[in-house]
Formats: sequence, C-alpha cells, structure tokens
Amino acid sequence: MSRIKSGKTTRKRHKRVLKQTKGFWGQRKNVFRRAKETLMRAMAFAFESRKLKKRDMRALFISRISAAVEQNGSSYSKFMGGLKKVDIALNRKMLGQLAVFEPKIFSKLVEMSKG
Repeated sequence: MSRIKSGKTTRKRHKRVLKQTKGFWGQRKNVFRRAKETLMRAMAFAFESRKLKKRDMRALFISRISAAVEQNGSSYSKFMGGLKKVDIALNRKMLGQLAVFEPKIFSKLVEMSKG
C-alpha cells in the first residue's frame, strides 16, 4: 500500500489559522507558529471577556434597580426580599429596564414588595 502524505490537510489547517489572524502585527499574521500562539491567546481573552461582560451587565442592572428603589424610599435588599415573598419572579435585567423606562410601574412593584 502506498504512503499518503498529509500536505492537503496541513495546508488547510494552516490557512484556516492564518485567515483568523488577518490584521495581527508582524509575524503574528503570516508565520504559522507565531500565528497559532497569538490566536490561542486571543481566543482565551475573548472567552474570559464574554464572562466579564455578563458580570458587568449584572452590576449595571443592580445599580439601576438600587437607584430607583432608593427614590421610592426603600433599599435594594429589602426590595428583592419583598419580591421573593410576594412571588414576583422578574430577573434583574427586566427590573432594570422597568426602573429606567417605566418608573410608574416600577414604583408599584416597590409598593407591592413592601406589603
């Protein structure tokens, strides 16, 4: 049986990596070994940043809710505890949207959580 060389496969893999590193600086875009190192690092940073983005957005929602609750004369922790007691299951993103765009409805929620 004849030997099969893997040139096509290797070239395809190299081209895929080099295509992803387009726009990188120096050898990082056109030398496979440098490009692969840089791409792996970039992908790790991208993964981490997606997680950090979620964390930052949650903090933003909480600060919006907290500010709106304080305008209605309560605190964030009492408000969230009150919502749980009266079985209102709204996530922080929706509560933040209500706090910004529908302040009248949000103030009704604050009253419901007090009662």
